Amino acid sequence: LTQLPGWSMRADGSLVIATGNDDVLGVYTCTPYNSYGTSGESRPTRVLLKDPPTFTVRPKEEYFQEVGRELVIPCAAHGDPPPTITWLKVGSMGKNSAQVDGNSSLVLRPLTKEQHGHWECRASSQVASVSATTLVHVLGTSPHAVTNVSVLPLLLAANVSWEPGFDGGYFQRFSVWYTPLVKQPPRAHHDWVSLSVPVGAQHLLVENLQPDLSYQFSVLAQNKLGSGPFSQIVTSVPRGFPVPTVPAEPPTVTLRVLLSPPQALTANETLRGVLLRWQPPAQLSVALSGYALELRQDKGGWEVLDSSIPSTKTQVLVPGLIKDAFYEFRLVAFAGGYISDPSNTVNVSTAGMEVYPSRTQLPELLPQPVLAGVIGGICFLSVAVIFSTMAACIMNRRRSTRIQKRRQDPPLVFSP
Repeated sequence: LTQLPGWSMRADGSLVIATGNDDVLGVYTCTPYNSYGTSGESRPTRVLLKDPPTFTVRPKEEYFQEVGRELVIPCAAHGDPPPTITWLKVGSMGKNSAQVDGNSSLVLRPLTKEQHGHWECRASSQVASVSATTLVHVLGTSPHAVTNVSVLPLLLAANVSWEPGFDGGYFQRFSVWYTPLVKQPPRAHHDWVSLSVPVGAQHLLVENLQPDLSYQFSVLAQNKLGSGPFSQIVTSVPRGFPVPTVPAEPPTVTLRVLLSPPQALTANETLRGVLLRWQPPAQLSVALSGYALELRQDKGGWEVLDSSIPSTKTQVLVPGLIKDAFYEFRLVAFAGGYISDPSNTVNVSTAGMEVYPSRTQLPELLPQPVLAGVIGGICFLSVAVIFSTMAACIMNRRRSTRIQKRRQDPPLVFSP
C-alpha cells in the first residue's frame, strides 16, 4: 500500500482509496491473520468505476407565479448508472402535491399558497446522490406567518421581534397580540389584546405589563387580501422592580430587651402643678431619642400629653390640672426607630387641691362641657353689652333730636 498514493488501511481492516481511477479496477480479497496463523482469504470482490449523477439542467434559484396557474420547473441529470430524479418540498412533513413529467420536470398545477417555499430536485443512483434547490414565490395570496418570534422581558414591559414571512405579493402590516396567563381564569378562553405595529417595523415594545406574571405573545400579518396565520405563541414573564435587600427586623422580644422602659416614675404635688421625675432606661442598643408622656383622667383612655420631651431631661412639670379629678401618668422612651414599653404608672388626685386649669399650658385637660359653658357665657355677655350700648346710643340720639326741635319752634305769644 505504501507504493500506491492515497491508499490506506484502517484499524478494522477496511481498505480506503482516496481517489478512484483506472488503477483501482480489479478483483480484491481480504486475508485475516494473527500470531496463530490464518483461516484463509475472503471471497473475491470486484471493483468497478461508475460515474456519479451530474445535473445537465439545473432549476433557477427562484420562480414567481400567480396562485391558481401552472408552474413547470425543469431538472435533469445523467450518470452511470442513470440516476433517478425525485422532487420534494423542503420542510414538508406530509405528502406534497408534486407531479413530475417525462422530462423529470416539477409540475405544479394549479399552484397553491401551500406550495410556496423551497423545493429540492434530487438525482440518486447506487453510486451517489446530488441535489439542487429553488424557491417558489406564489403571488396573489394572503401573507404567510412570521418566523423566529422572540420576546425580551423588560421592566414591566416586553420587546417582541420577528422575521416577516412572504407578503403574498402585496404590502403587509403586522399586529402583536398578547394575553396574561391566569391559573384559574373566570372564563374558558383568554382575552387577547392587539397592538398595531408601525409601518416598516419588525419589533414592538409592549408596556404596562404586570410584573412576575406570565404572558403569551403572537404576531399576525395582514395584506389587502386578508390575514395570514398567527405565528407561534411565545411565553415570557416581564421583570418587576428590583426588591432591595432589607435585613429582617428583630423579633418583638428582642426589641423590648434592646430598649427597656423608663424607671422609677414618681409624682410630687407642688404649688405650680405636679412634678414628675424618672430614671433613664437601663438597657439601650442605640442612642436615646426622647420621651413621650401619656395620661388618662378618671380611668378613661390614654392620651399623649407631650411627645417631644428631650432625652436629657429626667423631670417635667404638669400644670393646669382640674380640681377634684383623678389622673394617671406613664412614660415611654424612644431610641432610633424603637419605642419602649410604658413605665410604671403614678396616680395623682386633685381632691381638695387649690389648682386651676391653665389654657396656655394644658388646654387638653379642660373638659369639653366646662369649656363649652365658659365660651357660651362669654358670648352671651358680649351680645348683652353690644345690645345695651346700641340701646343707649339710640336713646341719646332721640333725646338730642327733641331738644333741637324745641329750640327751633317759635315761642308762643298769648294776647289778652
